[in-house]
Amino acid sequence: MSRINTNPNSLIAQRNLGINNNQLSTTLERLSTGLRINRGKDDPAGLIASENLRSEKTALSAAISNAERADQIVNIAEGGLQELSGLLTDLRSLVTTTANAAGLSKEEKSANQLQIDSILQTIDRLADATNFQGVKLLNGNFDFTTNSISAGVTDFRVNAAKLGRTSSGGVQPLAVQALITTSAQQAGLFLSTGGNINLGGGGSGLFTIEVAGNLGSRELSFASGTTVAQIVAAVNTYSDVTGVSATAYTSGGTTDGLRLRSTDFGSDAFVSVKVVNAANIQGTQVGIYNLLATDANSPSTSSPTLFTATAAANGVRDAGQDLVATINGIAATAKGKTARINSDFLDVEVTFNTATAQAVGAVNAFTITGGGAEFQLASKVDIGGKVAVGIQNVAARKLGNSTLGFLASLGSGKTNNLVDGNVTQAGKVVEEAIRQVSALRGRLGAFQKNTVGATIRSLGVTLENNTAAESVIRDADFASETASLTRSQILSSAAANSLSLANSQPQAALQLLR
Repeated sequence: MSRINTNPNSLIAQRNLGINNNQLSTTLERLSTGLRINRGKDDPAGLIASENLRSEKTALSAAISNAERADQIVNIAEGGLQELSGLLTDLRSLVTTTANAAGLSKEEKSANQLQIDSILQTIDRLADATNFQGVKLLNGNFDFTTNSISAGVTDFRVNAAKLGRTSSGGVQPLAVQALITTSAQQAGLFLSTGGNINLGGGGSGLFTIEVAGNLGSRELSFASGTTVAQIVAAVNTYSDVTGVSATAYTSGGTTDGLRLRSTDFGSDAFVSVKVVNAANIQGTQVGIYNLLATDANSPSTSSPTLFTATAAANGVRDAGQDLVATINGIAATAKGKTARINSDFLDVEVTFNTATAQAVGAVNAFTITGGGAEFQLASKVDIGGKVAVGIQNVAARKLGNSTLGFLASLGSGKTNNLVDGNVTQAGKVVEEAIRQVSALRGRLGAFQKNTVGATIRSLGVTLENNTAAESVIRDADFASETASLTRSQILSSAAANSLSLANSQPQAALQLLR
């Protein structure tokens, strides 16, 4: 059958040629771009997934860059702290040298004081000069700001804190609240001598005891007639050596004994009394008593240890007690009157005064209102992806504490200067300053190694996996596409030839007109 008005075969060939050309065009596009998905119609669901992955990859790359920047900032701070540590070591050497008072002239002491003044000035200059792109790192610029500090808190340190944001974008203050459940205590014993020492006129020598504490021990001997006040003075003479102090105890208007207490609080502190020679000491209820658990100022009259007892000869000992507390609902580690928590959201150390540390109850310690060196170390911008580190001011006026004093007190004319000041206290202040700087360096080092380093490695792996996932979804498979290209080329050529044949077929009808 031959028709010339319509040519169905030509239409079929045209349609297939169009299909094959479209397939060829798609294959060529994929091969030229390297992508399987070039527009939404290629794979709508795949496009959504790949765009999400691409966005995550960009954020991950930025987070890695942030972590590397944080590492560099801490490196610069560490460089300043390292030099400061060396200066503090030199400072301690000068203090120790000057403590050798009999071996130094006044001029030598003055010369050492000049060196200390120079070191203190250099410490202040380092604290003020160490910077990253003009932002000072060691002058307290990255310390946390606080207010509403309780009168019961003597010292505190905010090492890290994550602060939320208000709806208006401001900082959400964080209240630091402590709950003391067990009080901090000094070690203590009561020695009852019945008033002045009475050896009964015997010839058994002197009443001799060994008083020991966490710093050391001393053996003290007393003759008949020695008053309680004289015993107290003798014990206190060696408080710096033993770590034990004494006070007279008066009951019913009569001074009949003395309290021995450790100078420090906590489980590391202790008081021990060993009777070396009882020397026939006489008196009413003489002996060694524990203090009341409910009143550390009064002796417990139950079960005293007589001076002549074997237990007294072996030594009676009492240990102090660390406070037990929670801070913001987290169990704190404690030493003496100081409690600390270290969590992902809050790392604080709080030292309470004696009255507060010995009272069970809640304490509104202080409120953190802002500050800290804040770093974004995750791809998602929220409080979970941020890390805030406190870098305290390391100027001479800030190193130390309110109990011992501060490093600036070693300057000329100050309380702990080396010429006419308290050299012993100066040594303690320098030791505390060294401890604080070392702790800061260790904390920043841990942040670099365990937080920043681990974050960079983790983000790198995540970036690799996200890249691989996006590639599977979006990238073209060249092996498959080249095979498709060959097929499309062949089909397109075949369709073109078929169309040519279909278009020539109606011409056969002309043969019938001859």
